[in-house]
Amino acid sequence: MVVSAELFEPPAFHVRRPGLVRPVRIDPAGRAGPTRGQAAGKGWRRTSRGFYLPARYDADSPEQRIVEAAVTLGPDDAVTGWAALRWLGGVGFDGVDLGGEVPVPLLTIGHRIDPPPGAFVTAERRQSEDRRRIDGLMVTHPLRSVCFEMRYAASLVEAVKIFDLAAYSDLVSRNQAAHYVRRLTAWTGVGQCRDAIVLGNENTWSPMETEMRLLWRRIGLVAVVSNHPVFDAAGNHIGTPDLLDLEHGAVGEYDGALHLQGRQRAKDIRRESAFRRVGLEYVTMVAADRHDPTDFFQRTLDACRRATGGTTDRWTITPPPWWTPTTTVAARRRLTAAQEEKYLHPRAS
Repeated sequence: MVVSAELFEPPAFHVRRPGLVRPVRIDPAGRAGPTRGQAAGKGWRRTSRGFYLPARYDADSPEQRIVEAAVTLGPDDAVTGWAALRWLGGVGFDGVDLGGEVPVPLLTIGHRIDPPPGAFVTAERRQSEDRRRIDGLMVTHPLRSVCFEMRYAASLVEAVKIFDLAAYSDLVSRNQAAHYVRRLTAWTGVGQCRDAIVLGNENTWSPMETEMRLLWRRIGLVAVVSNHPVFDAAGNHIGTPDLLDLEHGAVGEYDGALHLQGRQRAKDIRRESAFRRVGLEYVTMVAADRHDPTDFFQRTLDACRRATGGTTDRWTITPPPWWTPTTTVAARRRLTAAQEEKYLHPRAS
């Protein structure tokens, strides 16, 4: 009996990926998929050449887009770039930029496939260890995936953001990335990739913090740590600023829309006062500074002049013995599941 599109239930993609469905091929019997006549009707959506889903199933999530693109892959192919990082749990890799949805990158051997809409093919050489199967999907190793995105990023700043996001999700560390990129001699964009790794940070919590850190670097502030807890002389936790310049003792914070709300604003004011009481100066970056950072540069330099200098007997970034460090990828990978839940979801501030 032919099943209508309204009643047809496509196969689930994987038990650990609830809600995702696998596109199906045409079935002359109309049971495992649409008949050829049904596929031409409004009840079905063509996801790629030869594959269909009932029209009620939209590709409304990055994961479903990835699944629909990957169904065209051969046995030696894999999903790569942002899509692989997303599948591996990378935070912030949502497949969207200012221009809309970003195509799903597919790594193939010799461009043998016809990429579906919303995907593109790359046929760069690879090693056998570059691939792994995760929850039913073949993806490239996180190092391969993040280096791909950094190499083809629109600018060095964007490449650094990509590294910071991957490191935030503990998918890669700076040492691992630096070691991996050594073998990518003469690859497109490899110079930008290497530079981004050098400028990258393992504890940046948002792309805006990356921008702010790189702006500080432009005016000579290079001894900077990100989201590093600060303690007073007695070992009490004062706060965890977005940025801390260790040479001068200047704290940098990015204030987005959330920081304008009453409760958060009150919390920010109390924290600013706590930093100032131990001799740290405070400078805030806002959205307008992204387009013209001139005034932000001046505010930062003024704060550096007012600050009391680097680590003093009033503040330190050396944690007391009871503190659990989470500022590096290596430290976070050592956490137990209970510690991850306590310290990383969300990360303590």
